[in-house]
Amino acid sequence: MPDRVLVVGASRGIGAGLVREFLTHGWQVHATVRDTAEPGELKGLAGVELYELDVRDVNRTVELASELGSAQLDAIIHNAGIYRGHTDAELIEVNAIAPIRTVQAFLDAGAITKGGVVALMTSQLGARRGKEGTKGGYSGSKARLNDAFRERADAWAATGVMAVVVHPGWVRTDMGGANAPVSVEDSAAGIYELVTTLTGEQHGRFWTWQGREHPW
Repeated sequence: MPDRVLVVGASRGIGAGLVREFLTHGWQVHATVRDTAEPGELKGLAGVELYELDVRDVNRTVELASELGSAQLDAIIHNAGIYRGHTDAELIEVNAIAPIRTVQAFLDAGAITKGGVVALMTSQLGARRGKEGTKGGYSGSKARLNDAFRERADAWAATGVMAVVVHPGWVRTDMGGANAPVSVEDSAAGIYELVTTLTGEQHGRFWTWQGREHPW
């Protein structure tokens, strides 16, 4: 039986790149999009199971976790996020609160195998680097995510999973812009390598797509 991954937030950019990367390596891929009728870059892509999910919808999140409760996922990558054109409250809800809530729902549903991997997409912009950190905006929301992850890392480890936060690089996507130095393909390949070779010693830490540890 092939390994199984769920990519949350997969309609375009890094999420779609991760779907393609895992498919290339023979994984069984489950992916969420906001609207399965408009799956973006995943339209017509063979071998991927699509599920509708807006990560702000708590009831749907729990429902989907239940649907996939017997899927025995080997990895969950939470990639859904927003950037410009949103209030601080919206940024925090989607970028900081929803990833933790979504993973917890899947853990509660028993959907992740023992020894499975959880990877939350963060950003180096959310690194506090020993400072108080940005209060608002995108970087502030990612700092909040990092803090929330660190608070739960030990409890998640006790369930038998390995969990990390990952900076995917400054990637050429709608969010990253055309001048970003990293391609979607290179970022996805690096994240794939990190996720599939992760060890227990790496749990609870902040990594880059290149497999380098990043300061909090």
